[in-house]
Amino acid sequence: MILKFYLTIVKTMNTLTKKVFSFKPEFFSQDFTLLLFRILVSLSMINTHGLKKIKDFEGTIAHIPDPLGVGGEVSAIMAIIANIIAPIFIIFGFATRLAILPILAVTLMGFFIVHGNDPWAIRDVPAMYSLVFIALLLLGPGKYSIDHKIFK
Repeated sequence: MILKFYLTIVKTMNTLTKKVFSFKPEFFSQDFTLLLFRILVSLSMINTHGLKKIKDFEGTIAHIPDPLGVGGEVSAIMAIIANIIAPIFIIFGFATRLAILPILAVTLMGFFIVHGNDPWAIRDVPAMYSLVFIALLLLGPGKYSIDHKIFK
């Protein structure tokens, strides 16, 4: 009994190891890659830009640019939606393309308006996030998403 259990574990581990370390398309499919990409980019957005806005909301209101002229509080809320709520939707692949729009609004506004006259070293962060989320907008969330389950 113990030997059979051990052999099953060894066989499972061998199979898993072969799949993880192989570069066959069935494991590293476009859908799996999109899942990892969605999760990692969204977590980066949340961790780098979103959490600090929530932790110091009053400071965010005082220091956030207001290029639309709607006030610091509204601008801070818009940024929090784009930096925390929308990425959570993207992680789960729920309303993915719709969730990308507020992120693009904030990142493109940051690139063209807020940092429009700044050196490239400052503009590259909103540029990179914009390019990444434009790619996700065009590619979609993939089959490992709630969107796929809803609309398949």
